[in-house]
Amino acid sequence: MAKKPKKQSQSGGTPATVALTAAGTEYTLHAYEHDPASPSYGEEAAEALGVSPDRVFKTLVADVDGELTVAVVPVAGSLDLKALAAAVGGKRAAMADPAAAERTTGYVRGGISPLGQRKRLRTVLDESAESHPTICVSAGRRGLEVELSPKDLATLTSATVAPIGRS
Repeated sequence: MAKKPKKQSQSGGTPATVALTAAGTEYTLHAYEHDPASPSYGEEAAEALGVSPDRVFKTLVADVDGELTVAVVPVAGSLDLKALAAAVGGKRAAMADPAAAERTTGYVRGGISPLGQRKRLRTVLDESAESHPTICVSAGRRGLEVELSPKDLATLTSATVAPIGRS
């Protein structure tokens, strides 16, 4: 996979692409036309990119015992909140308030990336990512995905890898 130059938006890229470039990480950007009427951002991305939904991962923000925590799971499944809590040594997890997730990460819902967040949150990557040479995650805005190795994603986010997804 060759490193592609980041696509320039009016703001000069997203915090995620800036972080990837600064780290010297190999990645590929995939842009597509986002349909605001789409019921699922992740499934829309998989279909638009022609990529299996088990290789496209969604970034979810949960509240684990009062601490916002990022969960990265395949769009083909769902997040197991109990498993997420256990992965970070917590007792209870619930989905975070969307406004708090947006404010803390600096991204809008449907465009939250695990990379380049305003405040770096504890991150857990579903172990199924390791079965793929590359996965896609949001690049920081709706209609833009970044493809990179799961190992690079885990390294850049200091993620714990654990079984947190459900089929």
